[in-house]
Amino acid sequence: MPRYIVQRTVPAGIRSPLTSGGSAACRAMVEQNAEEGVTWLNSFISEDKTHTYCVCDAPTPEAIRRAATRNRLPVDEITQVRVRDPYFYV
Repeated sequence: MPRYIVQRTVPAGIRSPLTSGGSAACRAMVEQNAEEGVTWLNSFISEDKTHTYCVCDAPTPEAIRRAATRNRLPVDEITQVRVRDPYFYV
C-alpha cells in the first residue's frame, strides 16, 4: 500500500481534547478513513497548532481526499513517500 504525507492548514488551530469526546472524534475519523481504504498512522502538529502533517497509507491520493471530505478536514498537499531508515547502512 502506498504511503503519503498529507499537509493541512487549520487557521483556527487543531483542538484534540484528552477526553472521551476527543477519543470518540478520533475513532470516528479512523472509521471514516477505513471506508475509503485509508489508514491514518500518525500526525505531526506545528507548534502553533495551525498545520498538520499526517502519515497515511492509502490506495490513492483520491481516497485520501474523499476521506478528508467525509471528516471535514482540509487538504493542502498530498505527497507519496517511502521510508528511508538511517540505520540501513550501519
